[in-house]
Parts: sequence; C-alpha cells; structure tokens
Amino acid sequence: MTTSSLPILIVICGATATGKSSLALQLAEKFNSVILSADSRQIYREFNIGTAKPSLEECQRIPHYLIDICDPQDNFTLAQYQEQAEDLISNLQYSPLFLVGGTGLYIKSIVKGLKIPRVSPQPDLRQQLQALGQSYLYQILTQVDEEAAKKIHPHDQVRTLRALEVFYLTGKPISSQQGENPPTYPILQIGLDCSPESLDKRITVRTHQMIAKGLVAEVQNLGDKYGWDLPLLQTLGYAE
Repeated sequence: MTTSSLPILIVICGATATGKSSLALQLAEKFNSVILSADSRQIYREFNIGTAKPSLEECQRIPHYLIDICDPQDNFTLAQYQEQAEDLISNLQYSPLFLVGGTGLYIKSIVKGLKIPRVSPQPDLRQQLQALGQSYLYQILTQVDEEAAKKIHPHDQVRTLRALEVFYLTGKPISSQQGENPPTYPILQIGLDCSPESLDKRITVRTHQMIAKGLVAEVQNLGDKYGWDLPLLQTLGYAE
C-alpha cells in the first residue's frame, strides 16, 4: 500500500469495566467503521456472559471481528491471533479501524509487531520436560539460551517450557527469534482509567448484571459439556 492508503488504527485499552466497548461503539459509529476484538477469551465460542462479549444488537450496529473464531477446547496461540488481526487490518477497507480489548499481549503483538516463533504447543514434549523438574529445566535453559534465561524467572515454568520447546523444535534459541517489527501505519492508543473506588462500583454492577443474565447457568453448561478441568474455566469470573 502507498503511504496515503495506509490504515489508521485506533487502540482502545484499559482495565475491566472502564467502558472500552461503549466508547468503541460510539466512535466506530461516528466514523462508520468496524471493531477488532483484542480479548483472549472472546475468541472462544460459548464463553459469552462471563467475557462480556458484545451482544447481538451491538454486533448488528457495528461489525465485530476476532470474536467466536474457535472452540473452547482449541489451543489458539498468540501467533494465530496476530496473523488474523494483521490480515484484517491490511484488507478491511476502513480507516480508522478500532482495536479494542483488555488483553495486553494481544494488543502489543499488533502495535509493537512482536516477532513470535511459529512453533505450536507440543503437549508430549512438554510432559517429558516437566517430568525433569523446574530446577533442572532452568539449568538446561541457561546452557542453550542464556539470553532467554536472563529474562525468565527461575520459577516460571510456563515460559521456561516454551523457550525449551522452541529450541528443541527449531534448533535455534527463542531469544534469536524474538523482537519487534512495528507496523508502518499510524496508531493512536487510548487508555481508559478511573479511580479504584469507581472501578470497584463498576465491577460490582457488571457482576450483578452477569449473574442476572445467566452466568451461573453458562458456567454449569460449559463444565458439563467440556469438563471442569477446561483451562478457560479457570480464568477470571468463571473460576469463581
């Protein structure tokens, strides 16, 4: 694309219940645009009430993308999200576009252009590595990727496993495959905030609204259908 045809991306971010979705809807209507979700749970079908997913009426008012794109048992990676979001930004004929959500890493993957190793999770390899114990795993990491080890806490098993997984699958340290490649189009980031007292009240109101809409039944149905060990059921709101 030429410089004049580059899209403008407006990012609306902030904590839960600060009014991101409401502001995004107002602005998207004003500019006759669309909304790209940057929420790591709204991507999953059937997780609706507890994720404060846009209503049918809201989706009819403004088209929403990157919502309901995979099933609850799927392992949807950050790399997959980045690829789909970047494709939409490049091909949707709207400017500005609105990227909205509370998942910081999703937003960062776009605005910073994070370089993400295209290595899918390897459950069998991870299980074998976990059996060795975190202390030993971290020692291995310091030997094969000293740069990564400096950035990972010795007790952080998740990131340790990921670094070793990438190394064993590609033969290259994960640190050499990471970095940033920011996009060339202009980006405006709007961060919403409010006082702790006000935020507590807003979250309380939202919680009561979710219960009234049927959150308990939603959780019960999901647990019965997919099993109570489903990772998504351990996330905020559903675990409680």
